[in-house]
Formats: sequence, structure tokens, C-alpha cells
Amino acid sequence: MAKSKTKSAFVCEECGAEHGKWQGQCGTCNAWNTLSRVNITPIANAAVGYAGVTAQVKKLSEIEALETPRIASGFKELDRVLGGGFVSGSVVLIGGDPGAGKSTLLLQACTTLAQSKGVLYVTGEESLQQLAMRAKRLNLPLDGLSVAAETRAEIIANLIEEQKPAVVILDSIQVMQMESVDSTPGSVTQVKETAAYFTRLAKQKDVVIVLVGHITKEGGIAGPKVLEHMIDCFMMLDSPAGSRFRTLRGHKNRFGAVNELGVFAMTDMGMKEVANPSAIFLQRGDVDSPGSIATVTWEGTRPLLVELQALVDDVAGGHPKRVAVGLDQQRLAMHLAVLHRHCGIALGDQDVFANVVGGVRIAETGADLAVLLAVLSSFRDRILPRDLIVFGELGLTGELRPVTNGQERMREAAKHGFKHAIVPFANSPKEKLGNMTVHGVKTLAAALEVVAGL
Repeated sequence: MAKSKTKSAFVCEECGAEHGKWQGQCGTCNAWNTLSRVNITPIANAAVGYAGVTAQVKKLSEIEALETPRIASGFKELDRVLGGGFVSGSVVLIGGDPGAGKSTLLLQACTTLAQSKGVLYVTGEESLQQLAMRAKRLNLPLDGLSVAAETRAEIIANLIEEQKPAVVILDSIQVMQMESVDSTPGSVTQVKETAAYFTRLAKQKDVVIVLVGHITKEGGIAGPKVLEHMIDCFMMLDSPAGSRFRTLRGHKNRFGAVNELGVFAMTDMGMKEVANPSAIFLQRGDVDSPGSIATVTWEGTRPLLVELQALVDDVAGGHPKRVAVGLDQQRLAMHLAVLHRHCGIALGDQDVFANVVGGVRIAETGADLAVLLAVLSSFRDRILPRDLIVFGELGLTGELRPVTNGQERMREAAKHGFKHAIVPFANSPKEKLGNMTVHGVKTLAAALEVVAGL
């Protein structure tokens, strides 16, 4: 009797695309040497979607839209990134560098939450003894939290059915495996199917499932990109080199604001939340120096004051450098061209370096004007006023465009004692903000004139 052949395919480890035969380059994402052979086995309930087993067609007006109650984690900064707390039936993915504090943060949140809710912590990378030692070292309450050491998804599902917890932590998704999937733990197929299995389970049992994810050397979540698509909330815990502060940024959230930022400090007793991040990132030195300026960026639902620093120096080697840390390097080069074209200030024979102090990365365009003023401050060796706050988007024609939430940004700056502000004309307040003098300008040249008069 002839044996049935096992079907196999070659799956890209970057994007998860399947190919019938091996090839050096993935035809979907164009990555090289990322295809690995996996055996394909029919999966039970493969036709069931991520959202559960219910397949009913209803009119949207027939569905009662109820506000889902939030489950507070015990950390206000974590709840901020989540949009107010955990939502029942949701799947949350948190990633970060090794040693960033993912497991520590979740363990602290779980021990606090377990005092009022049922919580199950499943570890697949540590023993229960190691988990208990960490909890005792952090002086966390040990009663109330249920723990288990398991990697098989089917057994974890049985534990959830028995314990009926409100929140489940799986550390980590890369070590979990399904017996029905013929692939090693951590492979593209295994991670995808395991995540889909737990997503269906969360919707069916109305339980919060938090997945801990490892990252690749490029900084992305290890596994297929579809992993980020099927979950409800995706957060990254960043740990700047040499800093004890950790930033938790939301990259996807179906129940709250995207790009929300939470700040923590890593201490001997675990993670401590920072209630006022602006005071941390705006710790300027006692001695004023050229090239330093303060700006206010918008992170999620709140303003954040940060310090920008720039250094302009003579070219060493014949090719001018354009280096930006925490900023878009291409955008810096573009703005230097605007400065030359519309203000007649050429920096083609100068190296330009720009940095956001504190390890914060600014993804919005509201810091354009502040970056250029910091560059000019260093170039002309002139110290800018310490009580000056600057923000605004710069266009290629030299105009200043308004930014979102301009009034809230200026109010936050006024609270921290800033007396002068240079903002786009469209963001000028209709009423006076305390003791702050607001200069609304329409062009980059007008902003330079205001700075010259301060």
C-alpha cells in the first residue's frame, strides 16, 4: 500500500508568502534567503475566522452597540496606551528588545490585577520557580495570580476553560505550538496558526489574551506580518541604549488612539510609571549652549515637551554629513534645501547633526521649524532664549503650515514656564495664554526675523 505524500511548501519568514518551490528571493516582499520548507497539514476548523465561530448576517441597526467596560491594569501609562484599559475579548501583542522589561511589566500588572480579577500567567520560557523568584525580588503580592508553564496551545485552552480567567498572559507567542501544525515552534506557519487559534479563543470565551512577542534584528516582530493584522492592539516597548527609561508606544489599537506613548522607568523594584514625561525629556543643562531648543510634539492624546539639539561643523572629508537621531534624516536634508532656497543660508560645506534628547523619536511634522532654528543656532553660534518654545510644519515653498492641537501644545508649554512661542500663524491663539507671548508667523523668513529680535 502506497504511503500518502506529505504536502509541503516554501514559506517566507519575512512576509509569510507561500511558494511552490524554493527560490533565492521572495516574489512578494523581495527579501533574499528567507524561504524555508514547511509541511502543510489540514488544520481543524480551518474555515473559522479570527473573530470566532458565529456566522450570522444581521442589519447594522439590529446590533446593540454597548460600551465595553475596561479592565484597568494598575498602570495608568499602560492603560493610556491601551486606550483606557484592557477590553474583554481582545488580543494584545507587546514586543520589545531583550531585557526591555516586557515580562517584568506584565508580571507587575498581573499581580495587581489578580487582586480583583482572575488572571492566568502562562510562561513558556521560564520555570515556575524562576517566575516566583522574580516576583519575590520585586516584592509583588503572590496570592491571587495563577501561573502555569506550558507551550502547547490545546492544553492552554483547557486551562482557560477550567480557570475561566479574565486576563491571560502568554510569554511568548514564538514558543507556543499547536500539535495539528507540522512545524517547529517559532516558524512562520506555527506562529501564524497559533496566533489565529488564540484570537478565536479570545473572541469565543470573551477573555483578554496578551501575547509577548520577540523581535528580529531589524526591530520588527519575529514571525509573519499577518500576526500584527489579526490582533487588536500592538505595542512596542523601546529601551534606548544607556537609559533607564522605557517608552511604550502603541502602533495599532482598535479600541483607542494610535501612536499613544507611555513612559516608564526601570528601577531595582521593577517598572515605575512616569507621570510627567515632559519633565524627564526636557532636563536641559544649567549652562545654555547654541544649538538647543525646546519643542512640543503630540503623542497620541497628549502633548510632550522635548529638547532638540543640533551641531553644525566644517566638513571633514569632502562630503557633508546629514545625521538625524530621533528624526527623519531625509526630511532634515529637505529642510536644509528650503533654508538655502528661501533664506539664502547655505550649509553645503557643513556637517549637520540633529538629535532628540532622551531617546524619543518624533514621527510627526510639527518639529520642522524647531529643527531648523536649532541648526541655525549652532551655525551662527548664538544661544536661543531658554524660555522659547517652537513648533510648526515647514513646506517646500518656505511657508509654515499649522499643526494639529496647537492650542493644547501652547497650554502645555505655558504650564512649564515658557514665556515666548513661535508658531504658525493659523495656530495663533485668540486669547492670551497667561504670561506667554505668542508670535504667529507665515513663513520661515518671518520666523528668523522674530528670533533675531528676541
